[in-house]
Amino acid sequence: MNFLYHIFVFVATFFLKIVAIFNKKLKLFVDGRKQTFQKITSLKNDKIIWFHAASLGEFEQAIPIIQELKKHYKSYKILVTFFSPSEYEIRKQYELADVVCYLPLDSKKNAQKFIETVNPKMAIFIKYEFWPNFLNELKKKEIPTILVSGIVREKQVFFKWYGGFMRKSLEAFQYFFVQNKSSAALLQSINFTNVTVAGDTRFDRVSKILNQNNTLDFINEFKNNQYTIVAGSTWQEDEELLVNYINSKASENEKFIIAPHNIKSDAILELQKSINKKTVLFSDKGDKNLQEYQVFIIDTIGILTKIYAAADLAYVGGGLKTGLHNILEPATFGVPVIIGNQFDKFQEAVDLVKIGGCISIKNQAELNSIFITLKNDANIRSLTGNINKKYIEDNLGATTLIMNYLKDRL
Repeated sequence: MNFLYHIFVFVATFFLKIVAIFNKKLKLFVDGRKQTFQKITSLKNDKIIWFHAASLGEFEQAIPIIQELKKHYKSYKILVTFFSPSEYEIRKQYELADVVCYLPLDSKKNAQKFIETVNPKMAIFIKYEFWPNFLNELKKKEIPTILVSGIVREKQVFFKWYGGFMRKSLEAFQYFFVQNKSSAALLQSINFTNVTVAGDTRFDRVSKILNQNNTLDFINEFKNNQYTIVAGSTWQEDEELLVNYINSKASENEKFIIAPHNIKSDAILELQKSINKKTVLFSDKGDKNLQEYQVFIIDTIGILTKIYAAADLAYVGGGLKTGLHNILEPATFGVPVIIGNQFDKFQEAVDLVKIGGCISIKNQAELNSIFITLKNDANIRSLTGNINKKYIEDNLGATTLIMNYLKDRL
């Protein structure tokens, strides 16, 4: 398996360069990695704590720990690496990181060069990022390596008869902080006992949202004290259901704020044209009287969290096909949350669907039904929203648990 993995990485590196010529996202993926070693050279001889996240959702789990480290360990510098290009582009200017860059592809040569250059005092991997060559190099250099907000599943290669190579790479981790008991049990089944069920650090992060000023004057003007559905991080498959409901079922006193994941101008224009209600764009709001509009499309990034504060009901996108986005942000405001039916890889969604704070739909009829029910019954909305709020409150503390472990090792 070891040999086959190295062959796979070599072949993937070659073909990615070719395909990148014709694919804009892969071009970012390939070209961005050309800058990695130049960027990390600036950190040489510094005391580095390295965080690696696959994408934006995982990075959200790193933020509470980074904030605590920057507050209490000012002599350390923070390196953040991403695997995904879209998430790197969003967070490449993250203010608490000293360097943000792509993780090189997991070849033995790249891993050796990267670890030798950075020589981190500690490496912190988020959720389920397992790159065997990097992990093996960290182990060889005896660099403390931690998994945070980890999740493992029975279907992963570690738990297969042929997964010895990957199981071996897990030996790099000095400690596993996992989200749930099933992950802990699976790791213990392959003889890793250095495990604690700490939960998800994002709970600590989203709980702090309530302490900030979440008022947006233009949102208040648009809402005008009317019932408002906020649809966040939507993809095309989500928008098709939402638009159908807006066009055929929505009443005149029902308002909608849609914050698409894809804010490219052609996609935004297509979405706007598909809606037959009076619609305004964030980028075009100007001096318009926002009270007059029924649909507000947010074609910018960075304000969705505050917009959720104005929601009577939240729909979170990605759960129909693409990959569910963050449901904890709307949940912390104590509003009901609607998602698609592909959520089994997201522990918080599994939990909230089970206890009734989050409602899963799989088609137009189900979306229409729950939207109408929740609009017409404020008591159900209140009960459902309170379940979400309490769930957040009951799951605080992962960051403190992890920091108590780290402070004795820095």
